[in-house]
Amino acid sequence: MAETRRIIFPELEEIIGFKFNVLDNGFLMVVDYMGSDSSIVQTARLSYGAGTKKISEDEGLIRYLMRHKHTSPFEATEIRFHVRVPMDAWRQWIRHRTASVNEYSTRYSIAIKEAQKTPTNKWRKQSKSNKQGSEDFFSEEEGREFSRQEEEIHKQALEIYNDRISRGMAREQARKDLPLATYTEASWKIDLHNLLNFLELRMAPNAQWEIRQYANIIGNEIVAKWVPMTWRAFLDYRINSITLSAPEIDALRKTGIFANLNQDNIQSELSKREMGEFLEKLRRLKE
Repeated sequence: MAETRRIIFPELEEIIGFKFNVLDNGFLMVVDYMGSDSSIVQTARLSYGAGTKKISEDEGLIRYLMRHKHTSPFEATEIRFHVRVPMDAWRQWIRHRTASVNEYSTRYSIAIKEAQKTPTNKWRKQSKSNKQGSEDFFSEEEGREFSRQEEEIHKQALEIYNDRISRGMAREQARKDLPLATYTEASWKIDLHNLLNFLELRMAPNAQWEIRQYANIIGNEIVAKWVPMTWRAFLDYRINSITLSAPEIDALRKTGIFANLNQDNIQSELSKREMGEFLEKLRRLKE
């Protein structure tokens, strides 16, 4: 039987256990991981066999998988985080039901005393076009009043909670009036395919600002170092790409914008394979 060894990725090893500070009292850190870009390549070649021999370079194969949404090889790679996050952001986070989660229990342990505080210049107004989004900021003067109110609420809620605990109230009930700004902690383990889905949604400009701070660190500071080839493909084919609907394509066809496009007047650094796929897309757009 061939000897197998755990794949060690030096750049990720350097940050295991390192706390990335997020917001005012939050953090995230890598606890463990399994695999790297090479794991994705090995899994794909095992699955597709001779069919992948035409794609000789590892990065070319990863880009092909990402481009054509062959997702299962990315599931062979996993990572586990320890996170501290405000409960209102955690409620959005936990909606991604494709991870293994173990959260800090305030039925068993005393609640974390810290609650996320909003800087006076970061109070956002409700978006006029998006019911679940925000836009623009309140003035600094108004922000100071909101922050004062916030401090009072947090202080009173914590005092009431501590009083209940000191008088012997059950922890599961004493916690009921704590604000959503209260921090919670969790172990969050997820495979790379589902992590990229999380990042695509939570790094987006219209994602809630607080959870976006976590997602940006996970993506730019951790995933980019851990699986750099996958990260580049992810940016090219998902983050920085555009999908057109059938009505949008029809509207563009009517402008005649595609009529004169062909291989001779296209300047690009696309690979031969990618250029072939691009020209096939243009052919379909012209139909």
